[in-house]
Amino acid sequence: MGMTLNVRGMSCGHCVAAITSAVAPLPGVTDVAVDLEHGLVTVEGPADETSVVAAIEDTGYDVDRAA
Repeated sequence: MGMTLNVRGMSCGHCVAAITSAVAPLPGVTDVAVDLEHGLVTVEGPADETSVVAAIEDTGYDVDRAA
């Protein structure tokens, strides 16, 4: 189980670290992968999507659920 989110505004290693540190501690998250080139964040595990999106948005990025 997991989700892939389109995240706008990511451009560097700091962005990767900020998102990873915000999302990784959430309940149900087993892994976080950030793809800067394609603007994607993939979250593995049974995490609550609303919580993941809120954590990413709280770090200053815009999120859209990938189709």
